[in-house]
This record gives sequence, structure tokens and C-alpha cells, in this order.
Amino acid sequence: MSNNAPAPLRVLCVDDEPGIRFVYENEVPLIAEGDVTVVEDGVKAIAALDAAVAEGKPFDAALIDLRMPGGVDGWGVADHLNNVSPNTKFCICTGHGDLPEAKRALEYGALRFLEKPLQMPELGEAFAHIRELKALEQWPEEDRPKPVKLKTDDREFIGSTPAMLALKKKIAKFAPTDASVLILGETGTGKEVVAKAIHASSKRAGGPFVAVNCGALPEHLVESEFFGHRKGAFTGADQPRKGLFEAANGGTLFLDELGELPKPMQVKLLRFLESSEIRRVGENETFTVDVRIVCATNKDLNEMSRDGDFREDLIYRVNTFELDLPPLRERAEDIPALCSFLLSRLAGKKVGEEAVGPRAMELLRSHDWSGNVRELANALEHASILAEGQIQPEDLPTQVTRRSVAGNVGLKLAHMDDDDRSVAAPTYGDVPKTLREIEQEVILHTLDRHDGDKPATAKELGIALKTLYNKLNAYEAQRAAA
Repeated sequence: MSNNAPAPLRVLCVDDEPGIRFVYENEVPLIAEGDVTVVEDGVKAIAALDAAVAEGKPFDAALIDLRMPGGVDGWGVADHLNNVSPNTKFCICTGHGDLPEAKRALEYGALRFLEKPLQMPELGEAFAHIRELKALEQWPEEDRPKPVKLKTDDREFIGSTPAMLALKKKIAKFAPTDASVLILGETGTGKEVVAKAIHASSKRAGGPFVAVNCGALPEHLVESEFFGHRKGAFTGADQPRKGLFEAANGGTLFLDELGELPKPMQVKLLRFLESSEIRRVGENETFTVDVRIVCATNKDLNEMSRDGDFREDLIYRVNTFELDLPPLRERAEDIPALCSFLLSRLAGKKVGEEAVGPRAMELLRSHDWSGNVRELANALEHASILAEGQIQPEDLPTQVTRRSVAGNVGLKLAHMDDDDRSVAAPTYGDVPKTLREIEQEVILHTLDRHDGDKPATAKELGIALKTLYNKLNAYEAQRAAA
């Protein structure tokens, strides 16, 4: 697809700032190579969307400002777009953005959250992304890659929480393209699992999947490991050797811990992404390989770039698509299903969720899981060895029982004022029936102290705002059912 001439795009741009509209009117037609409609407020944007749909020519893309006069803001435009023209890809553009708004934009289905002043390279990348998706939609059904059920070291891509379902939906959309992908997430969240899911659902599924930890390579051998070498290229090179790029030819190369890649190698990776050419150490000739690059890191590459430790232009090249994996503590609802799968793997046969007792499951669901799924797997292996039948709290590793929600609650209470502790401490000291009751009491108590301010409550408790909303909704549902 990428070798064909760029497909023209019909684009709607909405912004109340005359200077931005001037840029849209003069620059976007060059980038989109198609028709561009520019309007100054949300009411006119909705009218333009309706007219385009009525004519049978819906917009391919939209750039939507957030804060606009006239009674309809960017969220209203995005909501209407999703209802009347769901196949229109859109980006949110704002000069007042923050992390909550960026997350909200993704929940609305935005492809990107662009901060003003807008950069033309960013817009170019966004439109390239949109072209890939539009081209994919036009493939004949019989030619589309079929989804592949993933197994990575016998570990499946498991999760049914909204965050995981959204993640799977994104992967299904862009896995069949050849665009580069950057996977972000804490250690143990399953970045390699996601990388293999992308490969398994792509046109390259029949080709090799080659994974390398950039931080595990000796710095003086990195170039040889990546590009190979000829015999005698350096001391110890007794035989010619193919590099990882050649080994991955026709498939996918997964670069884990990308932030550990040495600066000289960053330059060479950038050159490959621009040309698809490599050169073995000790040789003069270059040759082309067909490799898709998927990268992962738990570091902030933008911060590294500001500190001079990572090339900014390489960031743009590796994150045509960007995935941010949620930590396990933000998707505790997936833990029972994960336990069932991980225990089935250990036992070599199907094991149900009932293999873990209720009190042990409470501990597992309330643990902070700094090591994420990897830590959960180790804890279950420990418990399965000790358990005589159903796993009980005493079968779990001590770090899980010590650092459970009960322990975290104790830490929270230790930081409260004396008057606050006197309210919350008795139920903790008396040990209620379940740890969930302890968690609920502290959450509601903290929310009350902040007069219902949910962001402040989530910040004090050290949990994501979305997690707080999920828990409060669960409490309300429980109360209504009582």
C-alpha cells in the first residue's frame, strides 16, 4: 500500500482561530491532496458533516478544535461525527490540552491528540495514518488478514476490561498495515505479547517474528547483532553472520527496551526506517530487506529526547501508531481470567477461576502488582506448589499478602490526621469480612473528605481516575441491588 500514490482525502477542519484556519486552508490541501472544508465553530461543523453524509460523500478525516464558541465544543462535534459518520477518522487539536483530555479524546475514538501550535510533520503523519486505515477498509474481504488467536510462550492476550477491549480494537485496525508501532507500558504488562499479536494479525503472520532486548546487547556488538558482519570484520568474527534485520526479512522485528539503544545505533535505525537498506559490518554494499519494526519501552522517550539521550526524529519514525498498555492494578477485573489461564498453563489442563479461593482472590485483586502480569504468574506458581486443593491466602507469597489492600490501607491511614484515623481505623482494626470492604470504606471516606472531588481523591489514593469511577459505579450498583 505504501508504494502507491497517496489517496486524496476529503477533510473537515474546524477552529475558531483565524490563524489556524488560514493554515488549514493553505497547508492541509497540500498534505491531504484532496478537498478541504474549513469552518469556524461546532454548529457549522455539524452542518457540514450532515451535508456531506446527505450527499453520499462523507469526510475521510476531520481536525477538530476543542474549545469553540457557539454552544457546541469539540466534544459535541466528535460525538455527532461518531453518530452520523463513524468511518470518518478524526484528530483532536487544542492549545489547552492535558492528560485527562488526551485520554478522553482516545475514548471518543480520536486517532491522535495534537497540541497547538500544530506541526506540519505531525499532520503529515496523521494523514498517512488515515490513508493506511482507509486503504485497509477498501480491501476485499477475502484478502484481509484473518485474526489469529495469540499464544506467546503459552500466554494468551487476555483481558475484557474497557481498556483492554479498546486496545484489542486498535490492534485489529492497524495490525494489517506495515506501519511502525511503539508500545508503551510498565515492566511485565505484556509488551511482547502485544507485539506478537500485531505480527500474528498482519500480512506477515507467515514470516519470522524476531525479538531483541536492546538493553541486553553489548554496546560494541550492537551493530553486528543488528546488521550482521562479514568474516574477519573484527577480532573474533571467524565466520560471516546474518544480523537480526536479515533474520526478520519478510516478517517483524520487535525492539524491546528501545530507550536503551545507544545513540550511534539510533542513527542507523533511523536510516533503515527511511530507506529499508542495511549494510553488514565490514562490507561496502547495501541491500534491502522487508521488515516491519515494532518497538517497546517503559521509558519516556520525549523526556529522554529533551535530555539529549534519544533522537527526536527517531521518535516520529517509530510511533506511527502508539499503544499504551494499562498496568494490571488498573484492570483488576481481568485478574480472575488471568489466574484461570496461568494456572491452566502450569497444570497442563483447563483450570477454572474457582481454583483460587475467595479470600485469596481478594488479595490478588487488591495487590498493587508493580511487576504486573509477570509478577502475578510468579505468585500463582508459588501458590500452586504449596496449595492442597483450592489456593488459600496462606499459599500466596508473603509480598502479596503484606502489600495487599489491607497493607495499602494501613499506609493511607498512617498519613491521615488523628481525627480522620479515628473515623476510618476501627473498621480496619476490627478486620471486616472482606478486604474489599476495607477498600470501599477508605475510598468513600477519602472522597467525603475531599467533598466529592474525584480527581483529588484518586490522586491521594494513588489510583487512576478511571479506576475510581469504576469502583464507585460498582458500589452504586451493589447498593441498588441490596
